[in-house]
Amino acid sequence: MKLKLALAAAVLASLSIPASAQDASGTWLTASGETRVRIAPCGGSLCGTIAWTKNSGAKDVNNPNANLKGRNLVGVTMITMKPAGDKKWSGTLYNPQDGKTYSGTLTQTGANSLSLSGCVAGIFCRSQNWTRVN
Repeated sequence: MKLKLALAAAVLASLSIPASAQDASGTWLTASGETRVRIAPCGGSLCGTIAWTKNSGAKDVNNPNANLKGRNLVGVTMITMKPAGDKKWSGTLYNPQDGKTYSGTLTQTGANSLSLSGCVAGIFCRSQNWTRVN
């Protein structure tokens, strides 16, 4: 009986932790405040898709692929990351501001904050912090 109660208490405790505190899934506001990115599991990875831009109707004009320059930014997958440790992922980041894809990392630094770092040749890196909006 005590074992059943302990198990029930453990299950209830795990349910009381909000999903947002467990992983990076959710909608995030970029450091500039001009883009919201929805991050969700995709296969064994995390993918981030542009869900909103301040400039509605913005197009992917800086994409090096001429066939993609006319597509709407909303719906573009800009983050693809695989787990790389506790609350840390690594993979690629697409930057629609310059049309380039960078190797990078995503680290959840709190329940409502992410740190993203993108690098060129693993040497020149830039970081920014995003905040959860949902």
